[in-house]
Amino acid sequence: MTIQLYDSMTRKKEPFTPVTDGKVKIYVCGPTVYDMAHIGHARSCVAFDVIVRYLRRHYDVTYVRNYTDVDDKIIKRAIEEERPSIEVSEHYITEFKTDMAALNNSVPDHEPKVTDTMDDIVTFVSNLVEKGHAYEAEGDVYFAVQSFSDYGKLSGRSLDDMEAGARVEVNDKKRHPMDFALWKAAKPGEPKWDSPWGEGRPGWHIECSAMSCQLLGMPFDIHGGGKDLIFPHHENEIAQSEAAHGGLYAKHWMHNGFVTIDDEKMSKSLGNFFTVRDVSDRFAGEVIRFYLLGTHYRSPINFSDAALQEAEARLKYIYETLGRLHGREKKDAGIEGSLRSDAVKRVVEKFEDAMNDDFNTAKALGDLSEIFKLVNEILDQPRDADEDARTLNAIEVALNDVGGSLGLFQTEPTVLLAELESKKQKDAQVDAARIDALVQERQDARASKNFARADEIRDELQAMGVVLKDQGGQTVWEIA
Repeated sequence: MTIQLYDSMTRKKEPFTPVTDGKVKIYVCGPTVYDMAHIGHARSCVAFDVIVRYLRRHYDVTYVRNYTDVDDKIIKRAIEEERPSIEVSEHYITEFKTDMAALNNSVPDHEPKVTDTMDDIVTFVSNLVEKGHAYEAEGDVYFAVQSFSDYGKLSGRSLDDMEAGARVEVNDKKRHPMDFALWKAAKPGEPKWDSPWGEGRPGWHIECSAMSCQLLGMPFDIHGGGKDLIFPHHENEIAQSEAAHGGLYAKHWMHNGFVTIDDEKMSKSLGNFFTVRDVSDRFAGEVIRFYLLGTHYRSPINFSDAALQEAEARLKYIYETLGRLHGREKKDAGIEGSLRSDAVKRVVEKFEDAMNDDFNTAKALGDLSEIFKLVNEILDQPRDADEDARTLNAIEVALNDVGGSLGLFQTEPTVLLAELESKKQKDAQVDAARIDALVQERQDARASKNFARADEIRDELQAMGVVLKDQGGQTVWEIA
């Protein structure tokens, strides 16, 4: 079956055929490195890691994911921390790599940085100016959106509608409200590079066009990222890339869904922000990965402790089953000829059917439940030694194959199960410490006759399932 992927440009599933037979080139927008990676970053990286892993079953894949290491947010953080912006970005690149490795993401073939691509960016902008698609204004350079007739084709937005809704700025240097910066004139204290328009630094959108075109050429097969990047970032990438070089920029566009908290998009501004490091302190990296893959990459995923705990319980069952499978007394009976061979054969076939349908990892994981059930059934109720051995041998091969494409089930079972237990014990200790602190705060509030606060704490503890008992002027607690 041909791989079908949902193309954000056409808004429907399309059969995937690479630009060059046997080869696939994919570019995914990476993080702006001014802070720790959050669960939204993890969602995108895990989704596209699995897509790349699966494509590699069939093609020679070149995978590029960039780092934006020049940005207003990085400069702001550098000022706050009183150190050079390059130190800030390098620090958070290192932390990002640590977090993504903890989630078992493979390392992209190329991880370009803006600061290493500056000559290409200046050349790219110069090309646009020469072709009349960009103009200089007091040291800034802007892309002229009206010069590109297809502007809005990815997002489905009309330039007239965008202009009508645009905020009009006094003394704006732009010819059109939707024109966007390709190059920004230097400001005091900011990092800067030489250019034909004076010292400055690139705008955000031009960076990805320069890096992708430098490493992959045009057109490449798949451009990916989060849904929030469709407009304006990816729309602007298309306009400047196709205006500069002519022809198609990327053949297919793929976007992962948001991570939500209580059905609201996770964001710092809303205060519902969770870093990968914070979550991985409480849950194993493979639990987080398993949880993220349990929802189709295009759908929103609602983040909660309860959902992670459910994923943890499921993964624990799987690894207990794998422990029994790997620890059995193995018999050299081959893998063919089992009466259950059809069920085992279908493991890989059903996995590929699910993944060929727009990389449906949720269905792929759901389909695997029957095979883990079969393993326990054979081990609990053995029939014929040779037949059982052949079946279990075949299952082990199939699960290793499928797990490699998902980035799951590759850890030694005793190691993963020990990690789950360690996280559970640590989490219990943290909860106990928090409860003790709240109980003490309640006692202090009562002593100072702040009974309203004492009641608030009591209600908070009750919501956590904590039962308080006041005994002899002291308070003890237990879990209901």
